[in-house]
Amino acid sequence: MKPAFSVIFFTTLSGAGYGMLFWLGLHYAWQPLPLSREFALILFALALALVSIGLFSSLLHLGRPARAWRALSQWQSSWLSREGMLAMTSYAPALGLMALIWLGALALPAQALGGLLALMALATVSATAMIYASLRTVPAWHDWRVLPVYLLYALLSGGLIVMTLLSLTGWRPSIAVSYIAAASLLALAGLKLSYWLSINTDQPVDRASAVGLPAGSDVRAFERPHTEQSFITREMGFVLARKHARVLRLIAIVMSALLPLLALLIGTRLVSLSSVLAGAAAAILFGAVIERWLFFAEARHVVMRYYP
Repeated sequence: MKPAFSVIFFTTLSGAGYGMLFWLGLHYAWQPLPLSREFALILFALALALVSIGLFSSLLHLGRPARAWRALSQWQSSWLSREGMLAMTSYAPALGLMALIWLGALALPAQALGGLLALMALATVSATAMIYASLRTVPAWHDWRVLPVYLLYALLSGGLIVMTLLSLTGWRPSIAVSYIAAASLLALAGLKLSYWLSINTDQPVDRASAVGLPAGSDVRAFERPHTEQSFITREMGFVLARKHARVLRLIAIVMSALLPLLALLIGTRLVSLSSVLAGAAAAILFGAVIERWLFFAEARHVVMRYYP
């Protein structure tokens, strides 16, 4: 597929924002750390800013952004509609929790809103992933690993941003937190490597298999299916050279997993923890952009099997 940077930035930035909202919601559901009112509101404002910027950037990919609201009406059958509904309604628990924090009412209502916010953040990212994972017509996307990879990118990027800002207050991650983050980074790397290996070893689809004949049969087209390009051939006919894909995959893994993992291993022993964590957060965001570009560039619609 022809990568659209508006969608890439949307999934990357909003994913990080929802990752932040998940950890903040979880924090206020359990209240493990005391946070000042002002600092907590800054964290929420940054998370909502990332979500909002991501959502607005997604409108740039639409031919007529003013009609985007119509997509919300198909929530019963469309993951895109469900994503839109969840994205819009997730503002309510976030803003409600911010109001309670401002008032200092951190009792049962704040805990309930925190738990609801964490669940809605996960649900929104999951709906985004299912937009692609549910498409049988794009074999590279119709894969069980798409959903956990989207969730891990959101939780890890948002978590590293929260950890970076918390470290400015003197907070340092415990051994358990470091181990969980390291295990999640390794899981992300393993899932992506497994995914790329899977799409590399998929059986090649040719015209013979498209009409139900054994692979390798000599099938020739008398003429092209149509005389001019369609939307699908323009958008889904993008071809990425394998040598470029290998280099970009390596960059994505190094930036998304290896550098943040190294930062976690050495950061706890350094005085300038915030700088190390900031570098890790920037690395995983950059790696997410590369990974998401590959995610679109390496996907081809099954209609392209009719073309040489």
